[in-house]
Amino acid sequence: MNRCMYDKIRQTLVEVENNNDINILYAAESGSRGWGFESLDSDYDCRFIYINSKEFYLSIDEGKDYIELPVDKVYDVNGWDLKKALKAIRKSNPTVIEWLNSPIVYIEKEDFKKEIIELCNEYFDETLTIYHYLHIARKKLDEVRDEQSSKLKKYFYILRPLFACCWVMDNKSIPPMEFEPLYKNMELSIQQKEEIDRLLDLKKVSNESELIPRSEVIIAYSEALIIACEQYLKNNRKGSNKDSDKLNKFFIKCLERK
Repeated sequence: MNRCMYDKIRQTLVEVENNNDINILYAAESGSRGWGFESLDSDYDCRFIYINSKEFYLSIDEGKDYIELPVDKVYDVNGWDLKKALKAIRKSNPTVIEWLNSPIVYIEKEDFKKEIIELCNEYFDETLTIYHYLHIARKKLDEVRDEQSSKLKKYFYILRPLFACCWVMDNKSIPPMEFEPLYKNMELSIQQKEEIDRLLDLKKVSNESELIPRSEVIIAYSEALIIACEQYLKNNRKGSNKDSDKLNKFFIKCLERK
């Protein structure tokens, strides 16, 4: 990653802390750069988890639990309050779990990442995770299915979540954020692999707006994977709710550290 951009993002996060009187516990890159298939002009999607003062949480009114900075062509920076992030982990929400598994980390306080990843594993629910990724893949596939040309990146917004579903079905564990290990986990025909490799190579030298002709290979393959995921969900129960005891203890521990 470009060192200058890395330093600029870290400086932005320091300013966010000072301007909002918060403590950022963790910050990482999300989006295509975190997934490992960014385009030439991909923006930087920084996501962070922060904690407020004790007084903030003692109010009878619920305070704002997120911070968003104005988005431009280069930066997309926003974050969640720790309580919001822990509620998402309780539901095995892959969004925040992906942030925590990002290969590009801007800030990590003490043992925060190690401890919260343990909680992610504790509250991981394979069926909820598959439902999340399958919803994304279906939506993106609908956007390209009947089009003669579509943005190149949309094909990866279909493949990556489907590969994440397959990882969960195969390994019964949290899927990696990065595309490469998800890709390596798949059993592909020669034709499918050649088409995915072709699109990967093209994406590395293209802009975000790059249009490509309809890929029958990817569409047919994606439809087959969706059917396999749907069948798996039919045969597996939706996870049961877990209590919040461990999450509450972790939240209090982080609050006492501040």
